[in-house]
Amino acid sequence: MTAKAWIDGVIVDASEARIPITDHGLLYGDGIFEGIRVFGGRVFRLDDHMARFRTGLSHIALDLPGGIESARRVVLETVRAHATQEAYVRLIATRGEGALGVDPTSCSHPRLLCLVDQIELYPEEKLAAGLSMLTSSLRRPPADVLDPRVKSLNYLNNVLAKLEAKQRGADEALLLNQAGRVAEAAVANVFIVRDGELLTPPTSDGALEGIVRMTVLELAGSLGIPAREKTLGRFDFLAADEAFLTGSGAGIVPVTSLDQRRIGQGQPGPIYAKLRAAFLDAAPGMGVPAFD
Repeated sequence: MTAKAWIDGVIVDASEARIPITDHGLLYGDGIFEGIRVFGGRVFRLDDHMARFRTGLSHIALDLPGGIESARRVVLETVRAHATQEAYVRLIATRGEGALGVDPTSCSHPRLLCLVDQIELYPEEKLAAGLSMLTSSLRRPPADVLDPRVKSLNYLNNVLAKLEAKQRGADEALLLNQAGRVAEAAVANVFIVRDGELLTPPTSDGALEGIVRMTVLELAGSLGIPAREKTLGRFDFLAADEAFLTGSGAGIVPVTSLDQRRIGQGQPGPIYAKLRAAFLDAAPGMGVPAFD
């Protein structure tokens, strides 16, 4: 199915979508985004995504014409135009066109964009065998530099961490914060299982308030799996029985090694398998219908 894009009030094939080169989202990364999944024709936790999008807009002092309800309608319209039951949505807000120079006050008309397409971050064989990770030499910027809870268009820290991982033969990067504590993966939240308990870094350590992360914590509660936020170090991953990643694009993906050292038994574990199955079963029911 051809990717579809909503831009300047119309839906077109994504290959035809254009923005001016003077848009500050392109020039300076001045904007935010949301990555959202469609499962079974339903937009997964759309209202939770819209709440996070609203917070991001407020954080960067960006007022969208029509507000958050208009953005919500745009998502549903673009998903319908794409006309598939399973898809990935990228909702983007930029500061809009402006003068050269970083001054955002030269931008008078914010721009909203929505892209709907298919996504596959990891092949099936990786899901079966588990990902390899390495500890990145880069560090997650602290919140007083660039708050990681805001999904801004400035993802260079993530991009370079992912590039380092790939160049060194790994699938993913583990990012530490300035104190050497685990923040997250390059583009996903991280979980470990140790002695039957599910653990994930708190947002205060540099983790994004992930929607799938939140869902996994909720599902763990319903399944009777002890789960909590906990500050983690690299040692905790090497001492873990299991590890996995969560994200809107990735879903739930097992990790079986860190820095060429095996995690647990070196294969996807039973708690990961139970949570992934529960997520795939529950996700469509957590969505907003996109089709009549």
